[in-house]
Amino acid sequence: MTTSQYSVSRSSNAARMATVFGVIALIILIAAPYWAGRADMRLMSELFLYLALASLWNLMAGYAGLVSVGQQAYVGFGGYMLFAATIFLGLHPMAAVAAAALLGALIAVPVALLIFRLRGAYFAIGTWVMAEVFRLSFSQISALGGGSGTSLPVGIVRSIAASRQSREAISYWLALGAAIIVVLAVYLFLRSRRGLALTAIRDNELAAQSLGIDIWRTKFLVYIVTAALTAMTGALIFLQKLRISPDAAFSVNDWTAFVIFIVVIGGIGTVEGPIIGTLIFFALRETLADLGTIYLMVLGAVAIIVMLKAPKGLWGLIRDRFDLQLFPLGYRVKKDDKEGT
Repeated sequence: MTTSQYSVSRSSNAARMATVFGVIALIILIAAPYWAGRADMRLMSELFLYLALASLWNLMAGYAGLVSVGQQAYVGFGGYMLFAATIFLGLHPMAAVAAAALLGALIAVPVALLIFRLRGAYFAIGTWVMAEVFRLSFSQISALGGGSGTSLPVGIVRSIAASRQSREAISYWLALGAAIIVVLAVYLFLRSRRGLALTAIRDNELAAQSLGIDIWRTKFLVYIVTAALTAMTGALIFLQKLRISPDAAFSVNDWTAFVIFIVVIGGIGTVEGPIIGTLIFFALRETLADLGTIYLMVLGAVAIIVMLKAPKGLWGLIRDRFDLQLFPLGYRVKKDDKEGT
C-alpha cells in the first residue's frame, strides 16, 4: 500500500546545486589576484559593481514598483563623498566608503519625502530631475574641481596599499565583496517579513493594503536601503577610477540606462535576473565594443527582442519552463510517496 505525504520547503535540488557551484566559483574568484591579469581583474571588478547596481535597481523597480531613472544621483553622490571624506576629513578610503553609504541613506530621506509625492511616470521623471540637481550642485563646488572634476591625491591612493599590485588586488576584493553583500542583502531582505510584504505589494497593492501592510513605509525603507548601498557602490567605482567629474559621476547612460538594460534582459523581479543580465551585457560589450554606434544599436535590438519574446526576461523564461529557482524565496510543496502496509 502506498501512502502520500507532503513536505513544505523553500529549498530545492537546483538551489542546493547552485549553492555548491556558487561556493566553488566564489573561491576561484577570491583567488583571482593570484591567477588573473590586471586587465581581467579590472573587467571583473567592473562586472561586480554593475551587478550590485542592477540588483539594487531590480529591488526597487521589480519588487517595490519604484521605477527610477535617477539612481545615478546616488552613484555620483557616493563617489563625491569618498573624495570629500578622504581629502578634507582625512579618512582612510575604506572608512570613507562606509561613510558614503551612511550619508547616502541620510540624503535619501528628504529626497524620498519629496519624490514620493509623485506617481508613475512622474516619479521616474522626478528621480531624473533630482539627479540633475545633484550634478549641477557638485559642479559648483570648486574645492572638488567644479565642472572639470578632481583626482585623488597620491598620498591617499598610497594609503590603500604600498604597491600598485596590492592596491589593484584590494580594489578587486572590494568590488567582489560589494556584489556579494548586495546580492545577499537583497535575498535575505526578500525572505524576511518585510520582503513578504514587498512581494504582496508587487502582486496586488490594493490587496496588500487591505491586509494592513503599510505600503508607504515599506517602499520608503526600500528606497533608503537602496540609496545607501548604491552610494557605497558609487564610492567603490570612483575609488577604482581615482578621478571624478560631474558628468562621469552622474551619467544617466552609464549608471542607469545600462543597469535597466541588464535587469530587463535578465529578468525583472527575480534575484537571478540581474546576474544573468550582467553576464550577457558584458559579453555583448566586450564582443561588440569595437563597432562604435552599432554596439548601442545591437543592445537596443536585443532589449526589444527580449521584451517581445520573453517579457519576464531570460531568467523568467528559463524559470517558467524548467521550474528552476536558484535563490528560493517562496515555499514549495513536495509530494513524498512511501510504501506501507
